[in-house]
Amino acid sequence: MLILTRKNGESIKIGDNIEIKIVEAFKNSVKIGINAPKDVLVLRSELANQIANTNEEATHGDLESLAELSKKIKK
Repeated sequence: MLILTRKNGESIKIGDNIEIKIVEAFKNSVKIGINAPKDVLVLRSELANQIANTNEEATHGDLESLAELSKKIKK
């Protein structure tokens, strides 16, 4: 993990086309701006985790339904 210190208005470049800019820094939080191409998905980690959990639950439910259907077909 790379750890950097930045001040208001300063930025960090990731590759050629992603920039993270410090918009405002507070005592306990930082407001950032992210410039990235439209094809790059940018999500808060808690939202990405929620989506992953929802997808996992949906898949699990589908597997149970398939197992039940398989049992019915075998009868």
